[in-house]
Amino acid sequence: MATWNSRGLRGSTLEDLINRTNEQYREKGLALIQKVPTPITPIKIDKEHRHITLAYFEKKSTVDYIGAVQGFPVCFDAKECNTDTFPLANIHPHQMDFMGEFERQGGIAFLILFFTARNEFYYLKYSHIQEFFTRAQQGGRKRFSHDELDPDYILCNKNGFLVPYLDGLQKDILSRD
Repeated sequence: MATWNSRGLRGSTLEDLINRTNEQYREKGLALIQKVPTPITPIKIDKEHRHITLAYFEKKSTVDYIGAVQGFPVCFDAKECNTDTFPLANIHPHQMDFMGEFERQGGIAFLILFFTARNEFYYLKYSHIQEFFTRAQQGGRKRFSHDELDPDYILCNKNGFLVPYLDGLQKDILSRD
């Protein structure tokens, strides 16, 4: 069983930005996306400060977000990277399985990567993630570099959206036709 502690807060800045973006999309009627809570069982609680200091995950999480965009079912996970190289170990096999099943059911799965050193958000299509995993399974690199990514999927801040992932989603949808 996995244990939760303060390390679990890594990525919370990215999640805060995405949560705010989701609120903006909802307010404008563009999308309805919800954060998927990860069920935990508290073990130690700091009663004075009302904080959980130790807990066990009840089960493996799937992805961070799920919802619908203009009739398209979507799910995605948010990952941060402080270098230009992203280790595939940061994407768990059960997450890949879920995203693959989601796509086979007609949904669209993707990752939002935040390259912190570049202050850059990137939309990574599930099919591209799968290519990297296949390469690793065939004895290739177990990571991918920023240089291997399609620059068309860099998410540029515009119209006041903090993480404008609908731009990447639109390109993804058009590339499937």
